[in-house]
Amino acid sequence: MNAVQKQSFGEFVRCAVTAVSNGSLYSGDHPQVIRLCQKGFYHLQETMEGQAGISFMGIDGAIVCEGDRIDDNLFMNRFAQTLKTKGVEHVEIRRGITCEELQAFIASLIKKKGGSPATIATPHIRLGKIDVAMAQSAASALRSKAEKEGLLDVPMAELDLLKEIFNDVKRQRSLRVVGIQEIVAALVESVQQEAIPLNALIPIRNLDEYTFSHSLNVCILNLAQAMAMGIEGQSLHDIGVAALLHDIGKLFIPEEVLNKPGKLNEEEWTLMRQHPLRGAQYLMEISGTPRLAVVTAFEHHMKFNHTGYPTISADWKQNLCSQMTTVSDFFDALHTHRSYRSSLDLGQIRVLMHERSGQEFNPVLMKNFFKILKDFTPEGN
Repeated sequence: MNAVQKQSFGEFVRCAVTAVSNGSLYSGDHPQVIRLCQKGFYHLQETMEGQAGISFMGIDGAIVCEGDRIDDNLFMNRFAQTLKTKGVEHVEIRRGITCEELQAFIASLIKKKGGSPATIATPHIRLGKIDVAMAQSAASALRSKAEKEGLLDVPMAELDLLKEIFNDVKRQRSLRVVGIQEIVAALVESVQQEAIPLNALIPIRNLDEYTFSHSLNVCILNLAQAMAMGIEGQSLHDIGVAALLHDIGKLFIPEEVLNKPGKLNEEEWTLMRQHPLRGAQYLMEISGTPRLAVVTAFEHHMKFNHTGYPTISADWKQNLCSQMTTVSDFFDALHTHRSYRSSLDLGQIRVLMHERSGQEFNPVLMKNFFKILKDFTPEGN
C-alpha cells in the first residue's frame, strides 16, 4: 500500500471504530452511526482505488492490511480488538461493495445487550480464519518490529490522543469534544472487557504527562465505580466524560506550579486552588460538553463534609459524579509515583481511605470502591 492508501485506510478504520462505539451507546441505526458509515465508505473507496479490493487481519492487537502493518493508534488497536472479540481473523472487501453492505457489517460489530449476533459476511465482504502458520509468522514479525520500535512499552493510545487534545486547549484552540467522547467510548469498552477493571490503569511515563495519565485513570476508576453500581448507557458515558475533563482547569495553571517537586508556597497554592473554577468556566463555553462535566470540574475538590475547595454554603448538595471523582482522584494520586514521593501500596491506600470515609468521602461510594479494590487485589484482601 502506498502512503495515500494507508492514510485512507486509517480514516476508514477511524470511522468504523467510532461508528461501533456510538452504536453501542445508542443504536446501529442512529443518524450519527449512519453518517460515520457513509464517511467510512468514502475512505474505503479511496483505499481500493485501482485495485480489485483489499484484505486485512488482526494480529497481536495490530492491523495488517495487504501485508503491511498499519501504524498503531487508538483506532487500529480498537478495531483489532473488536474483530478479535467477534471471532473475525481475516476480512476481504471487494470492489463493488455498497454503503448498505458496509453499514450491515459495522452494525454486526456493535456490542448489544443479551449477546450479539454473528458478524455477517455480504456478497462483497468475506470473513475467515487465518492460516495457523501465517498467523504465527505474521505475529512473530510484528513482535520483532514492535520490540525494535519500542512499541511494547507505549501505554494506551488514548494517552497520546488526550495529550494532543489538551495541548490544543493550552494553545487556545477549542476543546475537541468529539475526540473526548471517542476516548471515553473506547475506555468504556476497555473496562468492560477487563476481568479486573483497574488493570486498565495507565502508568505515568514522565512528569510532564501526569495531568494526562491522571485524567485517564480517574476516568477509568469512575467507569469502574459506575459499572459496579449498574450505571450504563448515556449516563455512564457522561460520567466518563466528566471524569476525563475534571482537571482541565489545570491546563491554565503555570507548569512550574503543577510540577513543583516540593510544597507549594501560599501564592502557588492560591493559584492551584483556582483550577476547579477555571475548569468549570472554560467548559461552560464549550458547545456539546455535558453539564455533568461542568459540575464535576467545579466540585471535584469538595468533600463529603463540605470542606475542601471552592468554599460552598452549608446546604450545598454535591453531585454524585463529583463524589465519585473525589474518590478516584484521591486513589490515583496516592497510587502514582511522583517526584516528591513514592506511590503507596494498596493496603496503605485502603487504610487512608477508610479513615476518611464519611468525612471526605461518601461512605456508600467508599463501600462500593472497597469492593473494587478487593477485586483488584490478587489475594482479595
